Amino acid sequence: MSDTARNDGAILALFEELALKAGKAIMEVYDAGFVTDTKADSSPVTEADRAAEKIILAGLRDRLEGVVCVAEEEISAGTVPGDLGSEFILIDPLDGTKEFIGRKSDFTVNIALVRDGKPVIGVVFAPARGDIYSGRPSHATHGRVSRSFAIEETEEMSVRAAATPPKVVASRSHRTPETDTFIEKFPGAETVSVGSSLKFCLLASGEADLYPRFGRTMEWDTAAGDAVLRAAGGATRLTDGGAFVYGKRKQAEDVDFANPWFVAVGDAALLGSIGGG
Repeated sequence: MSDTARNDGAILALFEELALKAGKAIMEVYDAGFVTDTKADSSPVTEADRAAEKIILAGLRDRLEGVVCVAEEEISAGTVPGDLGSEFILIDPLDGTKEFIGRKSDFTVNIALVRDGKPVIGVVFAPARGDIYSGRPSHATHGRVSRSFAIEETEEMSVRAAATPPKVVASRSHRTPETDTFIEKFPGAETVSVGSSLKFCLLASGEADLYPRFGRTMEWDTAAGDAVLRAAGGATRLTDGGAFVYGKRKQAEDVDFANPWFVAVGDAALLGSIGGG
């Protein structure tokens, strides 16, 4: 095993450890009840978001000193990092806050390492479901998590050859007319609605084929799931087929770290449907 692979494995293990700790804190709030606040951008936030982010950032800054962390709640509070460097970490401590507030199970903890603009290591933990998805270059796994927040029953996973018609996953809370128009390109396609970054994970595990997102997302929303998908053999591209990159700053018409529309695929053969074949 190369030094890079060994280091990537250690980073992934740290991400898993911190995601599990954050997920435990989230479920304690979920079970006890909580008050919902509204951020400046009108999006909801809870005690669970803040508690989870505090756990993750403390662990990362203690054990990966010097690596820049870009975290959703810190950004919202005005703590914006300067130069990102060639590697940085994106954190969404509770992706799918609307699902969390609505007492649904498809919310996640997302942690990802971006290297040279690409998400290469990522963990997506769905604490209410007991599922954890992990990825590093050419290696993706799905694990079941016990009630004591320990990973068990881990198995390797990979994308599947696209079904005909493909199975499409779409946002539960942010479905748009443009998304519907794109899906109509695949007559007879089965569509599954799910929240948070679990949409990427359904592609990575071979349970679905296509995830179009014609709506607003931020880099911390997508990086971990995207890393898992890429590790499992899938891809994420712009709607014109161009590269989907991370670390976007000083954008002419948008804020730092905002994503353009994109389409994620399991089977690369589907890239032709978005102009990238």
